[in-house]
Amino acid sequence: MTPEDVAVRTGAPAALRGRRGRGAVDVPDLVARARDGEARAVARLISLVEDASPLLRDVAAALAPHTGHAQVLGLTGAPGVGKSTTTTALVRALRAAGRRVGVLAVDPSSPFSGGALLGDRVRMQDHAGDPGVYIRSMASRGHLGGLAWATPQALRVLDAAGCDVVLVETVGVGQSELEIAALADTTLVLVAPGMGDGIQAAKAGILEVADLLVVNKADRDGADATVRDLRYAQSLGGRHTAPGAWRPPIVRTVAARDEGVDRVLAEVEAHRRWLSGSGEGARRRAERAAREIEAIALAGLRARIGEVRGSAALAALAGEVVAGGTDPYRAADRLLASL
Repeated sequence: MTPEDVAVRTGAPAALRGRRGRGAVDVPDLVARARDGEARAVARLISLVEDASPLLRDVAAALAPHTGHAQVLGLTGAPGVGKSTTTTALVRALRAAGRRVGVLAVDPSSPFSGGALLGDRVRMQDHAGDPGVYIRSMASRGHLGGLAWATPQALRVLDAAGCDVVLVETVGVGQSELEIAALADTTLVLVAPGMGDGIQAAKAGILEVADLLVVNKADRDGADATVRDLRYAQSLGGRHTAPGAWRPPIVRTVAARDEGVDRVLAEVEAHRRWLSGSGEGARRRAERAAREIEAIALAGLRARIGEVRGSAALAALAGEVVAGGTDPYRAADRLLASL
């Protein structure tokens, strides 16, 4: 199988197809070194994922026995609400508690290089030299939903590398980055006073994915009104109003001064206990795995469909449809059956 085939079958963006690995790679050794905490090995594994390497299936197989332990926290919200500042404050508090932390920060893509416009050298400098923290910026590369296409597998790398908590910060597009809810155990939705986020969140459906609502920059005028807006939006109904459901708490923070961060982590821990006690945590992880399997299967199917474009079989079926000998649905069924 060529690297191009692998990229198509794994769902990699077209821009990545055809990239080749940089020399021979011993995947078991690389995974072993990553599990020992070697940052260079972790970086190499994530690069293999991002580059849609031909070794991607081997990497996934080697990681599988070592995953499923990390707590995944997602941070989302509109640009300007302080997601990066909040992420930095959370990392600082988690490290003070002795937790190993991974950060996947998804950034917009450069229109020239395709890489992240904001890199990990720019953000979170306080933790750059901490061996208990691994920070990786990932370019969205046009992927919608607020994440990069490779985020789920990069998350597996950090999980296998022994991170107790992995923070996933979305790109910050504002109203469409709901994909994080399918990836995270606990989703934090950040809003800020004076940005209309309470109303915008209600319109966009972001409240539906929130497990915790964080009103950051709460020292600004309008913080009380933002909290009222969010409480009103919660009162309108939704999945959180069902009997026994988790009702997202609203926490005020000033992340730049570490104010309210301990309360955020306390609510995150309360949500973790609820996930465990209610069985919702197991259900979410099973659904996450099902989505991942489905995405890989659909990518493989799309690749096989692509192989029949311009084929004699497709041309013959198209001719039958034009002549009225069959309809497009039956023709599609026959095409799928031939695959």
